[in-house]
Amino acid sequence: MICKKGIQIICIICQISIASAQQTAQGTVFLDLNENGLKDIDESGIAKILVSNGREVVETNQNGSWLLPLTDDSLFFVIKPANYATALNENRIPQHYQLLRSSEQKNDISAPEQPLPIDFPLYSQAEPARFSVLIYGDPQARGIREVNFITHDVVEECIGTKALFGITLGDIVADDPNLFAEISQSIGKIGIPWYYLFGNHDSDRQATSNAGRDNTFEHYFGPSTYAFEFAGVVFIALNNIVFNSDGKYRPGFTDQQIAFIANYLRFIPDEKLIVLLMHVPIVACKNREAIFRLIEKRPNSLSISSHLHEQLHVFIDKKFGWQGSRPHHHYIAATVSGSWWCGMIDEVGIPHATMNDGAPNGYSVITFDSTSYSIKFKAARRPADYQMNIYLPDDLSRAALDTAKVLVNVFAGSEKSIVEMTFDQYSDWKRLDPVITIDPEILRMHRLSPVLDEKFNGQVLEEIFGWKMDYPSNSRHIWQGTLPAALAAGTHCVMIRTTDMFGQSYEAQRIFRVSE
Repeated sequence: MICKKGIQIICIICQISIASAQQTAQGTVFLDLNENGLKDIDESGIAKILVSNGREVVETNQNGSWLLPLTDDSLFFVIKPANYATALNENRIPQHYQLLRSSEQKNDISAPEQPLPIDFPLYSQAEPARFSVLIYGDPQARGIREVNFITHDVVEECIGTKALFGITLGDIVADDPNLFAEISQSIGKIGIPWYYLFGNHDSDRQATSNAGRDNTFEHYFGPSTYAFEFAGVVFIALNNIVFNSDGKYRPGFTDQQIAFIANYLRFIPDEKLIVLLMHVPIVACKNREAIFRLIEKRPNSLSISSHLHEQLHVFIDKKFGWQGSRPHHHYIAATVSGSWWCGMIDEVGIPHATMNDGAPNGYSVITFDSTSYSIKFKAARRPADYQMNIYLPDDLSRAALDTAKVLVNVFAGSEKSIVEMTFDQYSDWKRLDPVITIDPEILRMHRLSPVLDEKFNGQVLEEIFGWKMDYPSNSRHIWQGTLPAALAAGTHCVMIRTTDMFGQSYEAQRIFRVSE
């Protein structure tokens, strides 16, 4: 629901100091019947709605009123409950927050004794138990040229999606927050609500403290740690980028974030599905166990990140510090930018941008149904069933059959995937074995220039691609099999089928020739 007048961010100059630590903010959450963003006399407050200052979480009373301490951040947000919507701005960004102080006002010492009341409008909406969400990892635009890559490569094909909202998992841009406007304007054309997370390349480099690194992000998107609910699912968005005084960052969680999660989950029934959203994979965070302690006794949880420019399913167990009765599923999502928009330009002017693990750039579609979920990968501008690459020489001699291998990169595969092959007909399917190796095609892309030999030469690649590409990584979603030694001379077709951990099946084929 787009509020007719929009919700204006209230900028009140206020002094935050030890002397003012007891200041409070207050307001009302109300049902905005005429959608004007204002609480009119005939509009009632809504009870039992959660509001937070980023640490404390309180529930509105029977009149919809709330009261919270005023913190250094001076930022308050309503946690959107199920079957309600918040207002959206013109770029479909949820306006679930109020910022009491702009980044330019942080050092202003004048302030009123108390901030004005902060009212949050909500709108009724039906939310089906089964719904889909678009997940964009690392669009990471360097300049308007790459904003256009994002727009043409993934945004345009998502217009008309059946997904009910979308999420960008950080690294919205590549160290230029001034592009937040352009990229959110493009993504807004998809036409669904869109939530944003903070990544290490989204920060204000001129900031002298970790607290100031997300100032521009807050201006465009609101708090960098927040939560919302949709149908029966709880989403918690976390800024897990902590900058040191030297400007370098480490992945982790602040004490305030840990307190926020603990305070919020006090209101959430144990059986609900908890989805943690973050930029850097949780396994890279040194204080991840503080988060684990808050969710590991709950039966239903999922966490999602990006950052690696690879696609990977991690099943977190005791070796990572998890103490739950069964492993926790952490999904490292595919990236929109692939390998940072590197690669040869195609016929419409967009780089191939293949990720380091050999999977194409793209995005994910996650479908939730109560406490269950399934994940599908979608390669940019490719058919929905394009889910794997098969590697096998086009021409083989019969003498080479004993040593020839079939390699299959299943882009969204995991250790729980089943991958099988057969030849020329759908019978006698043979299970393939997982293997950790470099994808042959992404390796070939690093040897395109005739001056390149077996040794990687970054300078030459910069000249070819415009940007330096990383050396390929070992992919953890490749399977291997051997060819039947009895294949006769002639033309053959290898058929591959895979079934993932969600029961989703895909097939692909590759034709090759055998000579005497």
